[in-house]
Amino acid sequence: MTLKAETPLYRVLFVNQDKVFEIYAKQIYQSDLYGFLEVEELVFGERSALVVDPTEEKLKAEFQGVKRTYIPVHAIVRVDEVERVGVTRVRDGAAKVTPIHFSQPRDFD
Repeated sequence: MTLKAETPLYRVLFVNQDKVFEIYAKQIYQSDLYGFLEVEELVFGERSALVVDPTEEKLKAEFQGVKRTYIPVHAIVRVDEVERVGVTRVRDGAAKVTPIHFSQPRDFD
């Protein structure tokens, strides 16, 4: 049996305002605040001087100075333990759903 010497790294997918956020963190756990997941030590990919991803830069700016964030459990889509940091991103949410409007029942006499 081999033991991992590295600290685990997690990819967290969650929904916020009809968008799916994908972030990476070193620590996640159930919060003392009922119904929330605590996410600490956010990790962003190494920035290359040649390629700058505007989505990742936007997320870095949004989470700049954040020590920990609390995500409602009902907003979590998925949590994966991964080996390396991928690209943090924000995507459009699931396909739009059109509500069905029922009309008043009619008598067919």
